[in-house]
Amino acid sequence: MSSTRNRSDDPHADIREGVRRTIASFDDAYWRAKEAAHEFPMDFYEVLAAGGWIGIAIPEQYGGGGQGITEASVMLEEIAASGAGMNGASAVHLSIFGMNPVVKHGSDDMRQKYLPAVADGSLHVAFGVTEPDAGTDTTAISTFARRTNGGYLVRGRKVWTTKASLCQKVLLLVRTTPLADVQRRTDGMTLLLADLQQPEVDIVAIPKMARNAVVSCEVRYDDLFVADSDRVGDEGKGFSYLLDGLNPERILIAAEQIGIGRRAIERAVQYANERVVFGRPIGMNQAISHPLAACHAKLRAAELAVRSASERYDRGLPCAEDANIAKYLAAEASFAAADQALQTHGGMGYATEYDVERYFREARLGRLAPISQEMVLNYLAEHVLGLPRSY
Repeated sequence: MSSTRNRSDDPHADIREGVRRTIASFDDAYWRAKEAAHEFPMDFYEVLAAGGWIGIAIPEQYGGGGQGITEASVMLEEIAASGAGMNGASAVHLSIFGMNPVVKHGSDDMRQKYLPAVADGSLHVAFGVTEPDAGTDTTAISTFARRTNGGYLVRGRKVWTTKASLCQKVLLLVRTTPLADVQRRTDGMTLLLADLQQPEVDIVAIPKMARNAVVSCEVRYDDLFVADSDRVGDEGKGFSYLLDGLNPERILIAAEQIGIGRRAIERAVQYANERVVFGRPIGMNQAISHPLAACHAKLRAAELAVRSASERYDRGLPCAEDANIAKYLAAEASFAAADQALQTHGGMGYATEYDVERYFREARLGRLAPISQEMVLNYLAEHVLGLPRSY
């Protein structure tokens, strides 16, 4: 598929080529098997860790690559575009956006203690924000951390905590002041880097539609102790720190969706060139070629939005509008591409052996997570266009 990502003047050509070379042995058959077995791709993870890719956005003084969210987004786009999709990207991206608040706001001791282990892949970290009764209304979370000698006791429940059963730590958003007692809804929340594999923590896998090589979990905390030294920044300011995880999360997952869309179109083009019906390749028919060309155009436009958002973040500029737009456009473009790829394959698109049904299921996730398309539009309507709040 011709684009800037394959041109000699692509500023990220070295990253793209390095990632492709590192993961070249992990083909569609590998990911098909991991998805079917619900098995975490540990050998894939370890290869990326050995190559230094997992720590790409961690400062060099802590053993990382010292790059920005832009470079991390390129890496994750290439991982997804290899056929790994969300299974491959989700295996590693939590170590990037999940730990970004620690990179930005953690104490020197915290960064020295944890970041080198994240960078070399030995420390797996989850991201615990969403709750069953709060959903996207993050300020309504009820998981509470009450003060005790030397730290906090955490009680509450989170859902959709990716990789929780495999991780040693979780970046956990909690309330330290009840919602009723704060002036602003975003006040009174605190970020803790809590232990996961403890008797006070109950972790249960959530059966789901796709991305089954990387588990999603419901996690219950029953008076889990978290030391003061594992608090990120100041008590009560966790929501502002969390934005250094949420905006990169939107950008990185948008890049992953671009990668899935690219892969889907590449497979569709290959099939349309090879599949002969009525004595001619089906790709000669404009009913096949025009929709694929339109999907390519949408993916390229979304890719430009991702680059704009990541570059603004890396320059320290406000990027909430850009990050949300990138996520919205990439999710729509990826789903359209995967849907058209499946349609191009006809009945065989429904067969697992052609993989496009897997891309379709994983592209559908992008319209729900990490935030729904509807909530993105709510944000843009209120905070960008100045329309009255609708909820």
